Amino acid sequence: MDMYEAVTSRRAVSGFTDRHVPREVLERVLSAAAWASSAPDLQPRRVYVLTGRPLAELEKLVGERDAVGASWSEPACEQYSAAPKSPYGERRPALGAPAVLFCYVDRDLGPEQWSDVGRYLQTVMLLLRAEGLHSCTQMAWVKYHRSVAEVLSLPDGLILFCGMSIGFEDAAETAATCSTSTPRDQGTGTVDPAGRHPRRPRWVPRVAARLNDLLTRKMRQMVSQIGLPP
Repeated sequence: MDMYEAVTSRRAVSGFTDRHVPREVLERVLSAAAWASSAPDLQPRRVYVLTGRPLAELEKLVGERDAVGASWSEPACEQYSAAPKSPYGERRPALGAPAVLFCYVDRDLGPEQWSDVGRYLQTVMLLLRAEGLHSCTQMAWVKYHRSVAEVLSLPDGLILFCGMSIGFEDAAETAATCSTSTPRDQGTGTVDPAGRHPRRPRWVPRVAARLNDLLTRKMRQMVSQIGLPP
């Protein structure tokens, strides 16, 4: 799967099969995602992935505490600028994925670094898609940060940013619970009536390579003119 297909086929999926997600695939994805950009290269995130028995333990804990309305399950940070109206405020994390990633940021870092975390998470989701997996980021996990921290045995000073369900899509469940994504407004170009994104024209890579070559030569000329070392 190339990057264009990964981007256009990625969507939030809440229905997963119980098929095991190989550890080596998760490690490969996270290793590559570590190259996601951040300013000024702070890399302001720490991620943990739960699978198997620890994940089942967490889901059981969340279910039990949610059933009795545990008062201490409050967000560690403000999720929205204002309290969301119903039904958005009552949403709970979708359980049942074979793997869940939890993304944390240092408590000393503010909203300025949250965009960096967003870039990292998008990179993770696209890499997962390239591996044939689907995912769904879920801010609802923030309400259960104490339960998550209890299972993960976290160090102090971290804030749960979000969770991300990961797995192989259960197409039947997805079809029963939600519709497929609608075509995005691309700003330029069109989407055909069937909702398919147009394939990248064959000349695009050649033109991109040519432009990159021209830009490189122009930069070298500028460097030589102002006397900087190459």
